[in-house]
Amino acid sequence: MTVNPFFQASPLVYELPPFAEIREEHYLPAYERGMAEQLAEIAVITADRSLPTFENTLVALERSGELLRRVDAVFRNQSSSDTTDVLDEVEAKVSPLLAAHHDAIHLDLALFARIEALHEDRAGLGLDPESLRLLERRYTAFVRSGARLGAAEQARLRELNAELAALGTTFQQNVNAATRAAALVLDSAEELAGLSGGAIAGAAENARVLGHDGRYVLSLKNTSGQPELAQLTDRAVRERLLAASLGRGVEANGPLAIRMAGLRAERAALLGYPSHAAYVVADETAGTVEAVSSLLARLVEPAVANARREAAELARAAAADGITEIAAHDWAYYSEKVRQSSYQVDAAVLRPYFELERVLRDGVFFAANLAYGVTFTERPELTAHHRDARVFEVFEEDGTPLGLFIGDFHARASKRGGAWMDAMVAQSGLTGQRPVVLNNLNIPRPAPGEPVLMDWDEVRTLFHEFGHALHGLFSDVRYPLFSGTSVPRDFVEFPSQVNEMWMVRPEVLANHARHHATGEPLPAELVERMTAAEGFGQGFRTVEYLAATLLDWAWHTVPRGEEVADAEEFEARALAAAGIAVDAVPPRYRTTYFQHIFSSGYSAAYYAYIWSEVLDADTVQWFETNGRAVRESGELFRRELLARGFSRDPLESFRAVVGRAPETGPLLARRGLV
Repeated sequence: MTVNPFFQASPLVYELPPFAEIREEHYLPAYERGMAEQLAEIAVITADRSLPTFENTLVALERSGELLRRVDAVFRNQSSSDTTDVLDEVEAKVSPLLAAHHDAIHLDLALFARIEALHEDRAGLGLDPESLRLLERRYTAFVRSGARLGAAEQARLRELNAELAALGTTFQQNVNAATRAAALVLDSAEELAGLSGGAIAGAAENARVLGHDGRYVLSLKNTSGQPELAQLTDRAVRERLLAASLGRGVEANGPLAIRMAGLRAERAALLGYPSHAAYVVADETAGTVEAVSSLLARLVEPAVANARREAAELARAAAADGITEIAAHDWAYYSEKVRQSSYQVDAAVLRPYFELERVLRDGVFFAANLAYGVTFTERPELTAHHRDARVFEVFEEDGTPLGLFIGDFHARASKRGGAWMDAMVAQSGLTGQRPVVLNNLNIPRPAPGEPVLMDWDEVRTLFHEFGHALHGLFSDVRYPLFSGTSVPRDFVEFPSQVNEMWMVRPEVLANHARHHATGEPLPAELVERMTAAEGFGQGFRTVEYLAATLLDWAWHTVPRGEEVADAEEFEARALAAAGIAVDAVPPRYRTTYFQHIFSSGYSAAYYAYIWSEVLDADTVQWFETNGRAVRESGELFRRELLARGFSRDPLESFRAVVGRAPETGPLLARRGLV
């Protein structure tokens, strides 16, 4: 193939990928050529007979692989946000090829010899701090990838990496298929009693799109809990909905999880670590298994006690309906009842105040302008990856162009669950590229002509993911390796969690939370009651999160050679052993649909959310109490942390902002665990 839009840099503004020209048949040839080109570029580096220098080795390595970066950024998003059978086939082919390509680079003895020589002489090279860090990080990456292993061990490592890559792709595709297949199809609107008229109309439209005309379909979200559980009055329907969610992928993905955990344990042992968790955490900000285990252990007992107190209050509310014991499918429903009776908060009453367009422009964008001075202009003439997606140009306070933001907000059958951020083009001073970043969400599409109304959690997710987008947009580093969100897993969620604070900041909330029909602002007392009600639900939220985290931890602390016979039995034992097995509170993800840890790079790192929340809660307190103006605080946070990416130690960036090491007190108070 000679005519392929990936074969040259995009001519569009900011090198926005030319989505209008990209076809499914372009991906595989572009991947193949991209990998071949990068290996040829590395061959030039290793063939150089002159002594290795920072420029002819490290900088040359940073410049290599541009075509591969272009196609991978686009395909990674496309296969997640709008997949097809053809793209699934491409992904299945490409995943093991990419794993082999990574090994071909990191197990290249000649290349490693040049990097090792520079690393040994690093004190005398006169490098600036970012360049010195590049050398140290590249050296560490090669060692952790097996560059010091013998030939036989490297051969086995290649086999392990290839199989794990293929299994991870299969796991994700199985989850996507199982999630679609498990959608709850209902025959009558009466079964949806409790949902708003708009939500029922949306379920009817969803049924029409999915080929169930005249019926109603509740498609599943990626988490165990489903938002409709809080409103559905028919207990049997609630039970069916939760059972469909919890039962996803058992037969297909249970054996895959066992196999992947075993292969990861073997790989960790090969690289000199007692477990996969030890291997992962050694390169995170946490540093050690003991540090993570200690934090989690401190949280379990108070979280479970908090959840049991909540359960007792729910049981009192359920007794009026003749229910003697709260089941998992009852929890959200009676939590909503308690919120309404104890806090006078009805989640359904909030929805009309959160219309997507207003929240985006007058909330998310407004807060970014308030804190950082940036502005957003929609560019409808620019084509994104899907007709639902919208492109915005981002400008500095003085009008200087900064980059592009793409928002793809709606759920569809071809999109995987959850919400995420991707970088289509990563910022780099070395290449002169400016950022193009993208947010994907899964907000249900309403019936035609109806406004897009969001619930409280969807609004929070929008602010959260935009925090990741700002991390990418504000990147100001020289080397691509350090750009934007290319930071440790247990740090990457920190800036996005901080951005959630703007959702309820009074001056921001007053600007975006207005009734979609009347323009009436969300009453202040309702916000206060909602905030108080959120405190009531912290027990449930903390336990469901910790259960998933400790499940991840259990799978990835299994030593090499230990046999696991059944995934569901292993899960039950692990949760019981951790003291987090609360029957009425399922893990946020069960093993068989836990994409974060089996197909999305969070293996042994799902703890990152709570670890990052320590930094987040501390930083939010700093924003509120440091005595500076919002704009001044935002500029400091941007300059010293968001802009720095991974160009220096992330905790050093935290200290540069807050002025000290992080403290856990604000997190414990927020979670009701003091």
